[in-house]
Amino acid sequence: MPTYRDEALVLRTHKLGEADRIITLLSRRRGKIRAVAKGVRRTSSKFGARLEPFSHVDLQFAEGRSLDVVTQVESLDAFGPALTEDYPTYTAGQVMLETADRLVVEEGEPALQQYLLLVGALRVLNRGTADGPRPASMVLDSYLLRALAVAGYAPSFHDCARCGVVGPHTAFSPVAGGVVCERCRPAGASRPSPDTLELLGALLEGRWVDTRDAQTATAREASGITAAFATWHLDRNLRSLVHVER
Repeated sequence: MPTYRDEALVLRTHKLGEADRIITLLSRRRGKIRAVAKGVRRTSSKFGARLEPFSHVDLQFAEGRSLDVVTQVESLDAFGPALTEDYPTYTAGQVMLETADRLVVEEGEPALQQYLLLVGALRVLNRGTADGPRPASMVLDSYLLRALAVAGYAPSFHDCARCGVVGPHTAFSPVAGGVVCERCRPAGASRPSPDTLELLGALLEGRWVDTRDAQTATAREASGITAAFATWHLDRNLRSLVHVER
């Protein structure tokens, strides 16, 4: 039976039979993988604890007819234990896993950027940025904006998202794809503060230094806009997003 190895992050698991699980992973080389982990629900399993959500692992698979089979697991990063100690951090991490699962649809299709982005975001949740720690909700907002951008839904926070007229502009519409000029502004567009748009731009580009002094009200408004943008472009609500403390 042919085998292969890959690094991956566990997104979710499902019970299979009396002792097995189906593991859904986002991998470095093969994108999304669904594989069977046999016997992992038994107390005698050698690697059951390494195949829980948030586990960053190096795996060996045996190719199967419908689902591949996990034959070996080595832990790279155990993000889960640290995340579960803090509710805001844990719920933010859950949204990240669900978003990655939603954005990477096709199994076996490479999704290296999404994989690296997710692993990096979980590391920041655990350890903070090089410029110091940031609130879990802010890390989540940065991840959502960047993951959507990688998927082809990059928001504009300066130039008009519809006609391209150079900004800055004051209206924002998730439907339009970002800020819009007065000519393109649809009904229901919000008018976030200039500071909020600046913060959103920094989060999209990963400029953590520029987020250091963000006010609470500004960060809260940015979170609301990010959630609305993500919900629109993912077609339906992220189930875990309602549990995030903002």
